[in-house]
Amino acid sequence: MKRGKKYRKVAENLDRTKIYSLEEAVTKVKETSYSSFVGSLEAHFNIKIPKDTDPKSLKGALTLPHQTDVKKIVIAVFTTPEKEKEAKEAGADYVGLDNLIKEIQAGKISFDIVIASPSVMSKIAILGKELGPKGLMPNPKSGTVTDNIAETVKEYKKGKQPFSCDSTGVIHIKVGRLDMEDEKLIENIHATVDAIEQVIGKQYPQAVSKLHITPTIGPSFKVDYKKKE
Repeated sequence: MKRGKKYRKVAENLDRTKIYSLEEAVTKVKETSYSSFVGSLEAHFNIKIPKDTDPKSLKGALTLPHQTDVKKIVIAVFTTPEKEKEAKEAGADYVGLDNLIKEIQAGKISFDIVIASPSVMSKIAILGKELGPKGLMPNPKSGTVTDNIAETVKEYKKGKQPFSCDSTGVIHIKVGRLDMEDEKLIENIHATVDAIEQVIGKQYPQAVSKLHITPTIGPSFKVDYKKKE
């Protein structure tokens, strides 16, 4: 892939074969980011996919210990009438069941997160075409199929983020902004690794084959990751 002049300038003296410690890599990302805005730090994990496992089935969610960029999250909740009030009071933007299904099928609303009570999952299965390709179908692994509707809505409103493995076996997660202190970004990456280990059910060396971190705009750096002691 042909790179632009700015990329070539910041990358010209880099050893692209070098593997950095986490601390070194965070420093390098900040030094070589060339966006005109405060970019994000992104982590990309190449997962060792268990045999006979669909990569897209590997899903989870995490709340980073340090957050400075919590955007407004639009949440839709599918639940029974007796739980609609608590969902709305917790901050859900759209709440319902049959009416919500019809509106989504008509393409009238959009959202970032979908949460559902377990008892209604069979009814919203017909939304597979609308929700599936966008990765929005509620899933117990990401905590979006739950009877604890109010608490789950509040968690996602405060910045909890879902993540999933793509078809190539990579998990992509934003772990902070580049204007955050190095120590906070490093703690966020450790928390992200913990969340991925829980999803895979194995420790980092058995779960991940490669980790790169990169700014929104700039070169990536391969990390020789070591667990926090």
